[in-house]
Amino acid sequence: MVLHIVFAILAVILAINYLMMRGNIKYARHMKGPMPLPIVGCLYLYFNMKQEDIIDFLTTLKTKYGNLFRVWVGHRLALFSTNVQYNETVLSSQKLIRKSELYKFLVPWLGNGLLLSTDQKWFNKRKILTPAFHFKILEQFIEVFDKQSHVLVDRLRPEATGKLVNIYPYVALAALDIICETAMGTSVNAQTDANSSYVKAITDLSLLLTERFVKVWQQVDFLFNLSPDKRRQDEIIKVLHDFTTKIIHSRRQELAVRGVSEADDDADIGTKRRMAFLDVLLQSTIDGRPLTDQEIQEEVDTFMFEGHDTTTVAISFTLLLLARHPEVQEKLHQEIVEIVGNDLKAPVTYRNLQDMKYLEMIIKESLRLYPPAPIIARRFTEDVDLGGTKVPEGSNFNIGIMHTHRDPSIFPDPERFDPERFAPDRLLEQTSPYAYVPFSAGPRNCIGQKFAMLELKSTLSKVIRNFKLTTAGPEPKLTMQLTLKPKDGLFIGFVPRV
Repeated sequence: MVLHIVFAILAVILAINYLMMRGNIKYARHMKGPMPLPIVGCLYLYFNMKQEDIIDFLTTLKTKYGNLFRVWVGHRLALFSTNVQYNETVLSSQKLIRKSELYKFLVPWLGNGLLLSTDQKWFNKRKILTPAFHFKILEQFIEVFDKQSHVLVDRLRPEATGKLVNIYPYVALAALDIICETAMGTSVNAQTDANSSYVKAITDLSLLLTERFVKVWQQVDFLFNLSPDKRRQDEIIKVLHDFTTKIIHSRRQELAVRGVSEADDDADIGTKRRMAFLDVLLQSTIDGRPLTDQEIQEEVDTFMFEGHDTTTVAISFTLLLLARHPEVQEKLHQEIVEIVGNDLKAPVTYRNLQDMKYLEMIIKESLRLYPPAPIIARRFTEDVDLGGTKVPEGSNFNIGIMHTHRDPSIFPDPERFDPERFAPDRLLEQTSPYAYVPFSAGPRNCIGQKFAMLELKSTLSKVIRNFKLTTAGPEPKLTMQLTLKPKDGLFIGFVPRV
């Protein structure tokens, strides 16, 4: 009797699963991809997967099935694309701006900030946040970049013996100091006080969220909510939210005392005192009303998330590439000396950074090989035509940025580090502006890319002015921890420049 009941329940589950999949099967039957199983689809492929396996796993599937393949996640269709034409269709759309379901894991921390919001709410947020990246505000952040990169150099100096050093944690703390001071106008002294509760919480939450991405069963809210990880996540997020809330309240009171007008003229943006992104948010309105503390907190937390790990990855991998290519490094050093001079204590200016054209080419080539966000994803809110194939509403569309950047049909000899790819006279060789998208592209491109480029230039130029990178460790094992990461660190050797 019990056996009959079990079979009956199984039959019902299979029938429901089939009915939910049936509407989409007709769309995907011509697409290549691994064989799905009843109920679980292709989830069986992920059960023993570790974070460091994801990049290789996707490479294997791409090699086998081509530049567009499908997998079934339960009954839901998911596509993985390195097809520039299809990626352009999605990224350039003003309608297909909803992030995929996997981003929901960030909601407890980031709420409905710019990264996760959609539709009209996203357009409103994008509009009010654009002034935060006005060039006059960015120009004033140069002082912060220079100060914190100077601390980084001081911390690296005792390690400058030529022996291999894991530079990743050093860069990570410098990037955290920079984003805290520019986003919130406050210093957390991460480089000199790595045991602070806020710094530890940022690190711990990143690891927890990554585990949830990889562990398929934890992607089910019901199962995750029963786990110890859920309670741990709540504790960590409370530390982060309490910190940002305290800063917001303090900054709001300070602005009230100073009597700052909400209607500052654009010509005066950032000229009275150095503004943080938080100050811009405190003076912004939506439909004539000021932003609530929760709305401001969501955006500040989003800045913290998007502006910390990404720049850490970019700086660290660029240093690795420079250590491997001494001829590129020396050409860069020559450019820096010609612009800034030989005085190691001389601060760089906004104009100096703008003039570092070769450094910009190096950074772009580094971002091609090691994009901090190697995969981005959308959830279709309507049926979409991709090359004559209709993809149904509700499907997840994953864009393999790293795999696209290493496609030999787009970038010849793609594994070779060649900054000259981005020389002005060679940019026309790119077949599409959507072939190279380290900051995404289209309406949902990264709003902070100019900020990021200035931070990268300032930090990298400071390191190269002070140190000669002499050796590089082995190619790091790449892993996915929300962003691209070196699994066991990233090692280079360096000595002081004479």
